[in-house]
Amino acid sequence: MPKVTVHRKAHFNAAHRLFNAKWSDEKNYEIFGKCSNPNYHGHNYELIVSLTGEVDEETGYVYDLGVLRELIKREVEDVLDHKNLNIEVEEFKKQNPTVENISIVIYNKLRVSIPDNLDLEITLYETPRNYVTYRGE
Repeated sequence: MPKVTVHRKAHFNAAHRLFNAKWSDEKNYEIFGKCSNPNYHGHNYELIVSLTGEVDEETGYVYDLGVLRELIKREVEDVLDHKNLNIEVEEFKKQNPTVENISIVIYNKLRVSIPDNLDLEITLYETPRNYVTYRGE
C-alpha cells in the first residue's frame, strides 16, 4: 500500500529569552547574542505538522485534516500563542525555549493524540530563514 504525507500549517506568535541560568549575563550574551535580552524578544512562528501513512480505503484519508487542525489549535496555538514562553509555558520555565526545544515540546504534545501507525514530523520556522525539523528521533 502506498504511503502519503499530509501537511497542516499553523502559526503562533510568542516571546522568549534564550538564557542559561547557570551562566553569567556576559556568557549568555556571548552565546545567544541579542536573543538573551533580559526584556525578551518575539517571533512569528510558522508550524508545519506532517503525518505519513497509508491511505485509508474507506475514507481516502491518511488522517482527517479537520481533526488535525483542532488538535494543533488545542495543543499548540492555545498554549503558545501570544505567550512569553519563559514565564507562561510550564515546559520552558526550566528549559531554554530554543526553536529546537519548542519543536520537541510540540511533537510530544501532538504525538499522544496521533495514531501510532502514522509518522509525525514537526517543522518549525522561527524566522523565514531559520527553522528546524523534528521526527521524534
